[in-house]
Amino acid sequence: MADIAIQTDRTALVVIDLQKGIVQYPVKPHPAEAVVARAAALAQAMRTAAGFVVLVRVASHDGRDLLRPDADMAPPNPTERPADWSEIVPQLGPEVGDYVLTKRQWGAFYGTDLDLQLRRRNIDTIILCGIATGIGVDTTAREAYQRGYRQIFAVDAMSGVNPGEHEYVTSTIFPRIGRVTTTQALVDRVLG
Repeated sequence: MADIAIQTDRTALVVIDLQKGIVQYPVKPHPAEAVVARAAALAQAMRTAAGFVVLVRVASHDGRDLLRPDADMAPPNPTERPADWSEIVPQLGPEVGDYVLTKRQWGAFYGTDLDLQLRRRNIDTIILCGIATGIGVDTTAREAYQRGYRQIFAVDAMSGVNPGEHEYVTSTIFPRIGRVTTTQALVDRVLG
């Protein structure tokens, strides 16, 4: 982390899918409660340092706006979800100045205004965390990479469907497209 410069006015924390309906699922290697607590610490540090916080959630208007691939594992039926399923967990806010982004697929860039919101604020670096490492976080990271953003991954503030998925993405994919670190190292750097 010593050689990673963070300009908070040019950095956004992008938190993926820490919403009531997602954090109830069992994830590994870090339990959802730990991921939420670490993401909340990152969000508070960024807010204190005048950084931009983006809270991403996945939701559907009526179920017909979601992707429906011909796949071996069918996605869950969105019409069977509780009314508060897509609400951001209260530990994260949102607070004044945060941007809540609703996506309809795994990645936070495709079909949303995330790129526009970041570029209008002259943001060139994103810190990523959330659930699930190999789904929403990984897809968003790859989309950010293709758009030229510098990326920093708080690997203990994310978790996957299983430990193998998390380990593969954090040790094989993320080091190729950004910097891998911990929540505490980032909080120290942002507030330092």
